[in-house]
Amino acid sequence: MSSDLIRCGWRGMAGDPLYEAYHDTDWGVPEYDPRALWEKLVLDGFQAGLSWITILRKREAFREAFAGFDPEIVARFGEADRARLMEDAGIVRSNAKIDAAIASARIYLDMRERGQDLSSFLWAFTDGKPIQNQWNEIGQVPAQTPLAVEVSKALKAQGYKFVGPVIVYAFMQAVGMVNDHLTCCFRHDEVAAMSA
Repeated sequence: MSSDLIRCGWRGMAGDPLYEAYHDTDWGVPEYDPRALWEKLVLDGFQAGLSWITILRKREAFREAFAGFDPEIVARFGEADRARLMEDAGIVRSNAKIDAAIASARIYLDMRERGQDLSSFLWAFTDGKPIQNQWNEIGQVPAQTPLAVEVSKALKAQGYKFVGPVIVYAFMQAVGMVNDHLTCCFRHDEVAAMSA
């Protein structure tokens, strides 16, 4: 993408091709595929306490380590898989986060067996449509919202871990449940048009 485009003013993004490409093509695009939503939820859990660019740079390694984020496979991960993941320098090696990721695959499948699709579950909080925000400056964008608190509580009630309100709001932004591109950003109107 051209460097003369006006983008959101994320710290560290300017001039980073990977970060700019993520902003320009992925972030904020409404995602309805349940498996893709689960992948992003797991990755945001791994982000806890870290910057998103750290996870973004490791995303392909995460995909390889977690069998392409196939919940059917990840749900069957045992001690050998857990040990393999803890030895994998390509991902974030945290016992708690790895355990949470494996458990979340089981929760995802359990929800599905009960007839509760993760996509429908999440998008019900916004009536199936993205919330269109109108932030003019990066400082106006909240770290969490009352809706993120509500979604966080609902995910925790299902058994998910690393789904506090700040993580959940970052997830909601990433998957387009909210359009938090700044109004001056070239992507704001493009993303808004995707939900029209």
